[in-house]
Amino acid sequence: MRLETLLPLGKVDPGLRAPETPLDLHAVGADARLLEDIGYDGLVVEETKDDPFVIMALAAQATRRLRLGTSVAIAFPRSPTVTALSAWTIQKLSGGRFTLGLGTQVKAHIERRYGMAWSPAGPWMREYVRAVRAVWDCWQNDTPLDIAGPHYTINLMVPLFNPGPIAHPAIPIHIAAVNALMCQVAGEVGDGIRPHPVCTPSYIETVMLPAVRAGAAKGGRTLDDFRVCMKPLVAAAATEAELVPKVRDARARIAFYASTPQYRAAFDHLGLGELADRLKLLSRAQRWEEMPQHISDDILEQFVTIATYDDIAARLCARYGHVVTDCEFSIAVRSEADREILRGLARTIQAEGEARARRTILGAAA
Repeated sequence: MRLETLLPLGKVDPGLRAPETPLDLHAVGADARLLEDIGYDGLVVEETKDDPFVIMALAAQATRRLRLGTSVAIAFPRSPTVTALSAWTIQKLSGGRFTLGLGTQVKAHIERRYGMAWSPAGPWMREYVRAVRAVWDCWQNDTPLDIAGPHYTINLMVPLFNPGPIAHPAIPIHIAAVNALMCQVAGEVGDGIRPHPVCTPSYIETVMLPAVRAGAAKGGRTLDDFRVCMKPLVAAAATEAELVPKVRDARARIAFYASTPQYRAAFDHLGLGELADRLKLLSRAQRWEEMPQHISDDILEQFVTIATYDDIAARLCARYGHVVTDCEFSIAVRSEADREILRGLARTIQAEGEARARRTILGAAA
């Protein structure tokens, strides 16, 4: 598996709790160089509290080998032309190391945080990706712009606003997904999927990837280079005692995710629909502190990989090696000893390779 990480190192999605350490924009370059030295394949960034393209520019300027990607940038609030230009710029700066990861966000955020009208996400994303690629094709090959769809009419590109061709124009596009419809869209027009952390290996294998294959067949596309980039839920620490608060926070994250209707399918897959209903009611009542107690140890272990540093790499490989090509994981580096621990973990995880996952993606027999 290729190994990638968010920043700061060791970051986990806080769910119901505040993050321990916020991102330090001034440290992005140094952290990216550290990852390159350790042997990581990639650095990715989410769009939450900082502009992901600014962070990618900082990392691109500081490194020479490290792959870079958004995981994800929110598509719909941006014009496809705006997104195309941001990606084109980072691809130029990085010398061809950038992957554009796109996400939809949910209806409430599109309407109430971005002030936009909502439209069904699957068809919208399909049109969006095609529009971004059409803009790139215009810049690279001087192909006339002629985008005409339910969401976008784009047919003007004058020389002043045309950045022209670049050395590495084939920018991969990955799509964040949970439900089968978005997986089908990814197979039809994308180069990879980014399953949500609640997507278990069995859900990826039996629900998401068949939909990807259906989309690829519809689009007449091959999946030979298609990637599955996973941000697994992990509780890892140096000792069993230090694992205790990590497990507590993981339990809170699962409770938060289970209360979110957009992730319901991943819980239904495991027969946990009633749990999701119960937690949704608690979240609406803002009874946040009551929610984690509804996540039993058995439920926790279905979603979270829990281990000390001695075992975490092997457990991640065992759990995801047959369905995932790119795995997101890191630990905080506060000392030289931490750096060497992470170097060893990176070596072990990346030694897994992706042959097993490639067979699963293609639907081939093991």
